Amino acid sequence: MREKDLSGKQRRILEYIRGFIDEHDYPPSIRQIQDACGISSTSVVDYNLKALEGRGLIRRDREVSRAIEVLEGGSRRARVVPVPILGTIAAGQAIEVPEDSRWSDGAEAIEVPPEVVRNHENVFAVRVKGNSMIDALVSDGDIVVLEVTSAARDGEMVAALLKREQATTLKKFYRQGAKVRLQPCNEAMEPIIEDADNVTVQGRVIHVSRSY
Repeated sequence: MREKDLSGKQRRILEYIRGFIDEHDYPPSIRQIQDACGISSTSVVDYNLKALEGRGLIRRDREVSRAIEVLEGGSRRARVVPVPILGTIAAGQAIEVPEDSRWSDGAEAIEVPPEVVRNHENVFAVRVKGNSMIDALVSDGDIVVLEVTSAARDGEMVAALLKREQATTLKKFYRQGAKVRLQPCNEAMEPIIEDADNVTVQGRVIHVSRSY
C-alpha cells in the first residue's frame, strides 16, 4: 500500500517518526508520538503503528522500547535503541537507578543495537571513572549498560552500593558467608570486603561501550 493511501493520522505519525530519527538518530517513544501528533491515547498510537507495520512502512521490535525502523522514504538506518546515561559510577556518588523503563526524554543517552537490551526489562547506563576494571577491558571513560537487578551470581560485574558510605562501585561480585567481596580487575588494587547487609546490587553489566 502506498503512502498516499494512508489515513491522515497514519501519515502524521510516519512523518513525525522520520523527522525524529533524522534529528536524533534514534526513534521516538510512543508517548512522544502521541503528544506530537495530537493523539488521544498510546493505545491509538499502537494501533496505527501496527497498521503502518502491516503495510511494510515500518518495522518494530516489541521486546525493545523505542525500536521502530522506517523502511521507506529515505530514513532507513541501522536500528538502534537509546539507553539513558544516569551519570558516573565513582566512589562517593550513588547512582539513582530507575524504578522502571520510563525515563526523561531529555536525558542523555547511548545508542545500542536492539539485541543488547532484548529480554532485559529495565536498563540504564553509566560512565566509568577509574581503572579498577581494566583487566576486564573496562577503562576510564567507557560506558557500561546495566540491567536493573538486586541479585547477582558470583563472578558477575555489578554496580554495588555501599549503603553506609553511600558510595557506588563497579566490581565483580562474590559472596563469602556473611561477607561480600567486591573484586577489582586490576592487579594493583585490593578487593573490597564488606558485610553483606551493607551491600546492595543496583545493576548487572550486560554491555560495555568503549571510549577511544
